Amino acid sequence: MKTNAQTQTRQNLLYEEVGFKIRSMIEKGTYRVGERIPSIRNLSRQMHVSINTVMEAYSNLENVGLIEARPQSGYYVSYRRLEPATKREKKKVIEDIAPNCVTFADVPLQVMRNLYNVSLVPLGGGSPNPDLLPIDKLNRMLATESRRFRIQSVSYTAAPGIKKLRTQIAKRSLNYGCNLAPEDIMITSGCIEAITLALQATCRPGDTVAIGSPVYYTFLHSIQWMGLKVLEIPSTPEDGLSLEVLRYAIKHNPVHACIIISNFNNPLGSLMTDEKKRELVALLAKHNIPLIEDDVYGDLAFGANRPSAAKAYDEKGLVLYCSSFSKTLAPGYRVGWIVPGKFRQRVEQLKSVFNVATASPTQLAIAEFITNGGYDQHLRKLRRTFARQIAYVRNAVGRYFPQGTRVTHPEGGFILWVEMPEGVDSLKLYEGALQNGISIAPGIIFSITGDKYNNCIRLNAAFWSERVEQALETLGGLAEAMM
Repeated sequence: MKTNAQTQTRQNLLYEEVGFKIRSMIEKGTYRVGERIPSIRNLSRQMHVSINTVMEAYSNLENVGLIEARPQSGYYVSYRRLEPATKREKKKVIEDIAPNCVTFADVPLQVMRNLYNVSLVPLGGGSPNPDLLPIDKLNRMLATESRRFRIQSVSYTAAPGIKKLRTQIAKRSLNYGCNLAPEDIMITSGCIEAITLALQATCRPGDTVAIGSPVYYTFLHSIQWMGLKVLEIPSTPEDGLSLEVLRYAIKHNPVHACIIISNFNNPLGSLMTDEKKRELVALLAKHNIPLIEDDVYGDLAFGANRPSAAKAYDEKGLVLYCSSFSKTLAPGYRVGWIVPGKFRQRVEQLKSVFNVATASPTQLAIAEFITNGGYDQHLRKLRRTFARQIAYVRNAVGRYFPQGTRVTHPEGGFILWVEMPEGVDSLKLYEGALQNGISIAPGIIFSITGDKYNNCIRLNAAFWSERVEQALETLGGLAEAMM
């Protein structure tokens, strides 16, 4: 008679055997990237094992990134996520860490100017597809609110912004683990102004800012403009910014502020766990270093729950939380906000001096939309669309790009980071793309070290159409020709 231990061992061997066979078929090319693998029920019948055994095998394969489940569709061969650096690589990175001045050459600046060229297939920029935004409803509310508040709509507001909007933002803060009051919030002209105000409030020329690498290029612009130094901290698509390297950097360098995009980072798409967010906030608080948090993608989580903000773990007022409605409602309205914590007085002074106030009509329109326009319903639809289009673009990359290309698998937002084989030069690929009417963001603009991400590109998955798929096929062919 078999003991319980023997039965359990047999089950373990079975699901490992099932997993090994499917893995082997994927690695041999029997099942190619983007192809559907047998359903749980069919494989159970084919291999004469229980459904639970197949489910366990598929769960393990999904955990290591070989396959992915698609709702109401089944399991498909996935793209290997970008692997974290090995311990040996991490050690070398740690030893080489040092702050540097930011100096943009002409080529990266020209690249950035072309990212939003409306005549190109829009795979390079970081804006949502306008076709997915509630343009007509927002514009009706803009007109209605401007009539209702005739004087207020053409007048300066106080620096903190219109209270109705700040109240709505404060109510929504429970979604990401905070309990804000309207008085904690200041309205800004987009998230970039919020980040710039935060940098100005916490740093002086010559100071050093630690930031995850690859770096969102607009942050580098702000850092350069302020005469600051940047300390690039390696990041991975799985875990975000390396706390191990950051801890070493703080120990060996003067660090005056840290910037993170903790939820669905641009460009990696990484999502920091709650544990890592808490650890990051505690580490910086221990050294009295302000944390500037950009959370513009947090509302675009594909899962059931919106991820928490690092601000939720702030006990000393050292986290300056920044966000906007540019990725979810209206990029051109330029409505963002900052929760400056203990730096409130300094941020308010800076806002009053450099910008006076954020435009009143757009604040009024967005406040009304959040109150009565079905914002949550809009977000649910937007998340579903972005999740679907992320899968479409990833599948297209798998079909058309060179063998060995790896692509991230974000759980929110609409940004993908693509790492191609070493022989592919992303700047040359960008130039070839331009000649074919396509915009992409080459890896060189995401670091002050020009060749650091030379075989990488960032893609915007907010757009999908036959034209976009054709553009991806063209890009893949251009990259293949460089091999």
